[in-house]
Amino acid sequence: MMKTYKITVIFISVLFWISCDTDQLEQNNPTQLSPETFFKNEAQVRASVNAVYASLQTIGSYSRNYYYMMDNMAHDNAANIQQEANKIIFLDFSFDASSELVRAFWDSEFRGVNKANFVIANSDRINEIPNSLLSQEVKDKYIGEAKFLRALYYFNLVTRFGDVPLITTIPEEGKGFPRTAAEEVYAQIITDLKDASQTLLPKAEEENGRATRGAAYALLGKVYLYRENYAEAMQAFENVYGNYALADNYYDNFKAETEHGPEAIFAVEYDESMPNGAFWNSDVNGEGGNESSLRGQSYGLFDWFNAYPSDELRAEFEENDPRFDESFYVVGDTYAGGLIEEIPLDRPAGWRKYQNYYKRTNENLQSGINMNVIRYADVLLMMAEASNELGNQDQAIDYINEVRDRVDMPLLADGLSQEEVFDAIVHERRVELAGEQVRFPDLVRWGLAEQELSQYGYQEGIHNLFPIPEVELNTNDNINSGDQNNGY
Repeated sequence: MMKTYKITVIFISVLFWISCDTDQLEQNNPTQLSPETFFKNEAQVRASVNAVYASLQTIGSYSRNYYYMMDNMAHDNAANIQQEANKIIFLDFSFDASSELVRAFWDSEFRGVNKANFVIANSDRINEIPNSLLSQEVKDKYIGEAKFLRALYYFNLVTRFGDVPLITTIPEEGKGFPRTAAEEVYAQIITDLKDASQTLLPKAEEENGRATRGAAYALLGKVYLYRENYAEAMQAFENVYGNYALADNYYDNFKAETEHGPEAIFAVEYDESMPNGAFWNSDVNGEGGNESSLRGQSYGLFDWFNAYPSDELRAEFEENDPRFDESFYVVGDTYAGGLIEEIPLDRPAGWRKYQNYYKRTNENLQSGINMNVIRYADVLLMMAEASNELGNQDQAIDYINEVRDRVDMPLLADGLSQEEVFDAIVHERRVELAGEQVRFPDLVRWGLAEQELSQYGYQEGIHNLFPIPEVELNTNDNINSGDQNNGY
């Protein structure tokens, strides 16, 4: 059974241009493999697709920077005194175009895009492999994986930066690309996900960790929801509904041993038994061993303890909601090291979600717990939101109640107004998905970010987007300071 998809020994022989700065380029393999000679069998096709996944596992993306940026801006986090300045700036919205975290996130996502483009651009060569060596179904599903991943990378980019360069081919020169209207980027995302949904395998037929048909439909529904195309969102989600199930135990979604359960739709894969020696080599390139997340050490209350759950987040939980105990540690709880008699720095709580303290007394630099990108509870709550916007309040309540019933919370009664159902969705998403990097984009798309975050420095029309990184402005001939996002 496959746990992880990272390759560590083969690099694709192509320049993945982002701008004209040669320091930003992926380097050629000394063996000078070319597309003409590379795509000859399944092992080579698989290696090229695995390389696309690898950009999810960089420091600049899900392995470190992403969770800090998103949890801090959402104020799911509060910072301890040792949290680094380059991360604290996301708590008070003082980041600008010089932010190294913003730069690394931009580069990581675009490198993922360009690796996906390499696979997709060579679809004809993949299809020329004899069916005796690789069936057409498997060829199609590998190309579908690349399209799903390109869509995911672009979804991350367009939601965080707005207009971004839309690159769907292998660049032939290094001048860079101009920004493309967000509407066009979304259109490409939708096209890629529709294509992927037709060729990816169902979860039951695919190896753990690889993109599936359900993942494509789930992300497609999320994209439509963000675009306020609620009927289309429901059509996509209906291909997911009933094909997954909520885990009996909520906390099973955040443990290494149970992370591929019935609720898992798509996650960034980690495995402590795999190489991690290249983790610090680069924050963007994904080359070498990058098989572990730093999430455990970063938030670990007995270790770095750089962040702890904010007062506002903890106050959102209803009395006796078991998800509170399964998301946070408080004094009096037990862990692998025994009774928690005090929490460092006199804090009221520490994170339990995504921590390894259920099985060891201390975190280290390696955590093998997958980072959820989308899981079934998220889909149910998005279905509730789409149903509510379409005027189907009772149906929306049913979806919310599926999530609440899993943790034995009192069910919502029928007959609530559209506004009351919306308020219930806002609440349920915050507690169900706490620390899963969805709160900030939720607030932005709902138009609630200024109301909820202005006290921390958030300004509407500025901080709803990241700035275009300074290095991109300086090195891309087709983007300059006049193209910068408002307020930066």
